[in-house]
Amino acid sequence: MTTLLFPVAAVGRTTLMILATIGQIAIYAGQTISHMFRPPFYFKEFIHAVMTIGYFSLPVVGMTAFFTGGALALQIYAGGARFNAEAVVPSIVAIGMARELGPVMGGLMVAARVASSIAAEIGTMKVTEQIDALVTLSTHPMKYLTVPRVLAATLAVPVLVAVGDLIGIMGGYVVGVTRLDFNSSAYLHNTVDFLEFIDVFSGLVKGAAFGFIVALMGCYYGMNSGRGAQGVGKATKSAVVAASVLILASNYLLTELFFSA
Repeated sequence: MTTLLFPVAAVGRTTLMILATIGQIAIYAGQTISHMFRPPFYFKEFIHAVMTIGYFSLPVVGMTAFFTGGALALQIYAGGARFNAEAVVPSIVAIGMARELGPVMGGLMVAARVASSIAAEIGTMKVTEQIDALVTLSTHPMKYLTVPRVLAATLAVPVLVAVGDLIGIMGGYVVGVTRLDFNSSAYLHNTVDFLEFIDVFSGLVKGAAFGFIVALMGCYYGMNSGRGAQGVGKATKSAVVAASVLILASNYLLTELFFSA
């Protein structure tokens, strides 16, 4: 009888562990937000984080968006040809990039690049006792390490999303004009006519939420990494996985919020 209960016990332990982690992340997020509005503020760390998270992520986000927009144009054209609806390509590419693909692909690329970097950096600082040195110098680790990065990501990722949307739409335009024989002016005209403010605004809000999630996961798992190289590696992997899953989950919730009937 006891042997039969082992699988149930394993499921229970896993569930309790997941719930405990969710609670710890929620508390960490609340502490991070509360520290954003209390001095001191480390502007130098903030500017450095903006450059690292925003500016240096632009090439990978831009390339991803361009090829995503181009592939989207080809797929929509191939699908629309079955119903004689090829003319919807410009509008669907623009709406799809602004609402979904721009924010989600940008968020996932930033998660892969930034969450891992932050987790590895802070985890290494913990292993080498640099965080303990900050406490000795009367510097709050959350204010110095977490708040600048989370704030920078929350502000920088929407800008990356906006740039990615433009590049993705341009990718669809290039493919549409050069490969699918669309008229250049007609393609641009349809793009502008069918793209509404809510499409762009919802994508920017998603970008801010995704940036917050990415930096928070990197900082949380970095702060809670185990000792040694293996602990830092596990923290890095966990940060990327958690950030990616939360991005997809929050994307659904935000889509429901903005576009539910």
